[in-house]
Amino acid sequence: MKDILIIGGGKIGETIARFLSTTGDYALTVADRSRDVLARLSGELADDKTIRPLVLDASDAKALKDAMAGRFAVINASPYFLTLPIAQAARAAEIHYLDLTEDVRATAEVRAIATGAATAFIPQCGLAPGYISIVANDLARRFETLDSVRMRVGALPIYPTNALKYNLTWSTEGLINEYCQPGDAIVDGKPAKTLPLEGREEFSLDGIRYEAFNTSGGLGTLCDTFKGKVRTMDYRSVRYPGHRDVMKVLLHDLELSDRQELLKDILENAIPATMQDVVLIFVTVSGTRSDRLLQESYAAKIYNRVIDGAHLSGIQITTASGICAVLDLLAEGAIAQSGLVRQEDIVLDDFLANRFGGNFANAEKPRHGGLISADAA
Repeated sequence: MKDILIIGGGKIGETIARFLSTTGDYALTVADRSRDVLARLSGELADDKTIRPLVLDASDAKALKDAMAGRFAVINASPYFLTLPIAQAARAAEIHYLDLTEDVRATAEVRAIATGAATAFIPQCGLAPGYISIVANDLARRFETLDSVRMRVGALPIYPTNALKYNLTWSTEGLINEYCQPGDAIVDGKPAKTLPLEGREEFSLDGIRYEAFNTSGGLGTLCDTFKGKVRTMDYRSVRYPGHRDVMKVLLHDLELSDRQELLKDILENAIPATMQDVVLIFVTVSGTRSDRLLQESYAAKIYNRVIDGAHLSGIQITTASGICAVLDLLAEGAIAQSGLVRQEDIVLDDFLANRFGGNFANAEKPRHGGLISADAA
């Protein structure tokens, strides 16, 4: 039984613990600085005696290292701004490290820490970045030469009822961060930065209209992996039409991008969370094969549902399944055991065959759709 430390007892951390505890393969400690969060988690998982709570301040380097001592791996399910100290502590404790961060700067720090490490450092193990990179790489390898790789992902309420056409489905800090930071892309064969909330387009799947626009972090390390190999590569978040324009008013016109704590407070007090969501994944790759220009696409919808008696949102299922599947593959020796492990290094078939990856393998497949309109990028 491998000893795992999960840092962060929020909804995603709780779901990771719930998933892993059912396997009997892992001894789990869930750490959080908030006693209230741990008390809630203990209440939710009261019947599971394999999960131990630990009060831990992730800004305390010594406490972090002590908590990691002798364990197989640490799963970082905490906010992106705690990534650096947790990764540093994992390097010092010489244990494997996995995280969910979408933050570009934090990922760069993890990559630097991973250099020469005797254990594996696997950042961005969730949905986007994460699973989306595994899918994109699998599609791309089917071509002899690449022209474009386009990735679109969104976690959306099934029943939107407000002007934002949105409900809070994951970390508010992470949401604001991806709306405020520039993203990575490849344009005309060269690495480029994209402005957040720009590059808006509309498309439809199964008769439902969506919009997509630039946000940060979704590409993970793909731009480095495919630099010089593809003409165009980009990532955009999917929402219902109208959402982007309201967020532009809040962030730009009201200048709340400079007052992110205030914006977080507004969103969390005015926009209700929901468990009734759907995760939309749409990847399109074009290139040449046998001198023909071809295109292949992957589309999936993953809905909220009850798993082992617990009603879980789509974003909980996909995010937790992603990192749990990667942990399993690491424990089995199916991926590299040292240094930086990129998501695109993971074989899609291996991922989908995993007990947690099956939550993606069983996703609903949209039947028809396409681009309706696009603004200039």
